[in-house]
Amino acid sequence: MAGMGRDRSASPPVGANGRPNGHGPGPTNGHGPGGANGQERSTGCTAPQLRRFIKSRPYVPMHELRRRFAIDGDDDDVTQVSIEQGNVYVGLPSREGSLLGELLRGGEIGYELSLDPRTPVVVGVYPMRPIPRS
Repeated sequence: MAGMGRDRSASPPVGANGRPNGHGPGPTNGHGPGGANGQERSTGCTAPQLRRFIKSRPYVPMHELRRRFAIDGDDDDVTQVSIEQGNVYVGLPSREGSLLGELLRGGEIGYELSLDPRTPVVVGVYPMRPIPRS
């Protein structure tokens, strides 16, 4: 059969999440965004960038935050965020999840929870005080 046993060494390396590595800045060793040596990746977002992006839209699904800021963590990256009502879980790596947690605790953004399964998983966020438009 054609293609059987062909050398795949020319294929891009694939990370644990099944996506090809090497598509953007940062390490391509398959150990997630920080790499095996624990260095921070060069991309990411700051709290003001995150705040500005969320407040510029009526609703932002979590996958849109990942896409917009090139957050490439593993598929099972989840950060626990403690808020007044208890704990919620955000599907972002710990750095970005902490930034989002600060905005949640400060009352600057609201959140929508997935209720299936019965675990408070944030699936989207929205601004609490919309920017008035002229």
